[in-house]
Amino acid sequence: MAATKKIEEALAHLREAEKSLKTSLLKWKPDYDVAADEYNAAATCYKTARQYTQCRECLLKAVENYKLNRSFFSAGKCLEQAAMISKELGDMESIFTLCQRSACMYREHGIPDTAALALDKGAKILESQLPEKALIMYEHAVDIVMTEDRPRQAAEFQSRVCRLNVKLQKYDAATDAIRREICYHQAGENQPAIGRLTVALVLVQLARGDCVAAEKAFREWGSYCEHEEAQTLEMLIQAYDEEDGDMATKALNCPFIKHMDVEYAKLARSLPVPKSNQETKKPGVTDTYPPYTSSSGADVDSLARGVGNASISQDEDLDLC
Repeated sequence: MAATKKIEEALAHLREAEKSLKTSLLKWKPDYDVAADEYNAAATCYKTARQYTQCRECLLKAVENYKLNRSFFSAGKCLEQAAMISKELGDMESIFTLCQRSACMYREHGIPDTAALALDKGAKILESQLPEKALIMYEHAVDIVMTEDRPRQAAEFQSRVCRLNVKLQKYDAATDAIRREICYHQAGENQPAIGRLTVALVLVQLARGDCVAAEKAFREWGSYCEHEEAQTLEMLIQAYDEEDGDMATKALNCPFIKHMDVEYAKLARSLPVPKSNQETKKPGVTDTYPPYTSSSGADVDSLARGVGNASISQDEDLDLC
């Protein structure tokens, strides 16, 4: 009964909206502001009646009329509400589009902080089902706050970019993203966070299978690490360099690594641990293949090119700051 009453109320608002858009001999211009408010009121009634499809349609009509009246803030609010209604409808693709449009309206109104928060809200909904879309939204939020020169807020959004890249196993992109986050924390003078990110960067480089890049990252940022962090990273890098599985396992089981952000802790657990030399050797038998021979020159050249590329990537990221 209550739902029926709300639907009738919504229909009355729709009639008023359509009436305000009509012109006549004495009324030459449609009243977009009144129409938008009526569509918005109708949407509220439909939402109460749990008629979510009609609710979203009314909100989108309100948006068009607010835009025609250049009420960009109200248009942004309606788009944000429409995104939340899309969540109720299970239409995740629409959330991405509507939140992007909402952010655009907020920026047009001159409130970039609200634009970034709208993107953040939508991205959190999409993280589990559409992580690629959520990643784009977080990156957009970072760009918006950095136009206002707010590195601390940018670092908060960038941390989510890093974690999503790790979750999606995009380790090359994660490496660049972590370096950018370090730059934002440097600008915001948040040194403890840089130490923790150094640990994350080393883990990601090891996941890429690049021990040289992991060691380079530690040399570059290790001075920001606390004593326990630095000691563990030294042990970890040495373990992978010497292919000592026992030492690597001991380092990866360090309490502070287990209590890192979820994605980094999962990454540490999934890292392939090198087999110890003792396991592969037989008593009285020497290695058939020595650790290094002149015939492995091609491998050395390949490694040198990889390190060169890593340096170029690092310089490009530092220019962003």
